[in-house]
Amino acid sequence: MGEALAYIAKYRNGLGRFLTDGRVEIDNNTVERTIRPIALNRKNALFAGHDAGAENWAVIASLIETCKMNGVDPHAWLAATLTAIVQGHKQSQIDGLLPWNYAVTV
Repeated sequence: MGEALAYIAKYRNGLGRFLTDGRVEIDNNTVERTIRPIALNRKNALFAGHDAGAENWAVIASLIETCKMNGVDPHAWLAATLTAIVQGHKQSQIDGLLPWNYAVTV
């Protein structure tokens, strides 16, 4: 019980913020629903049969879900990104290939 009270005391300002600011939601269910597919794909990758395969699966699944979260067609983004890499896209400009930057340029 003492640990719970110490936690509340430590984060009191943040925990009560929703009482004084009507824009702040009491829970984070919206965020939880948004990231659930990413977490499920990572969990499913545990059963891929091989460590390297599971790691690759988790990376690709996370990239696909990131595209979806940013309103980008995953197939179009992946095709454009792989084409850019094959055509010699500079590694120093890798930020330009990220899904949230692809959405801006399309």
